[in-house]
Amino acid sequence: QVQLQESGPGVVKPSQTLSLTCTVSGGSITTNNYYWSWIRQPPGKGLEWMGALFYSGRFYYSPSLKSRTSISRDISKNQFTLQLSSVTPEDTAVYYCARGPWIAEYDFWGQGTQVTVSS
Repeated sequence: QVQLQESGPGVVKPSQTLSLTCTVSGGSITTNNYYWSWIRQPPGKGLEWMGALFYSGRFYYSPSLKSRTSISRDISKNQFTLQLSSVTPEDTAVYYCARGPWIAEYDFWGQGTQVTVSS
């Protein structure tokens, strides 16, 4: 059973960079043909895909967030990380990491972590 766990600060100040880490257990982030995604859900809104890491090391980003988003990985720790720069209160959301066979299809999710952007 693959398990994902998000970690990071619960509060970030406007204009700062948000950094979240997803730690994976029960499976490797280099397992063939899987995408490892970051998804968020602002209060009262739907899910928004932010970006993904393919098992091969290739990265994909949402066009609307590409200029502010960076995803990286640490294979030795079986982790992948999201950085979102220049945050505003509109970036307040529950942030999830997930695995799936396609970018828009997920079979395992983390429990999510609340991030609030506030001064």
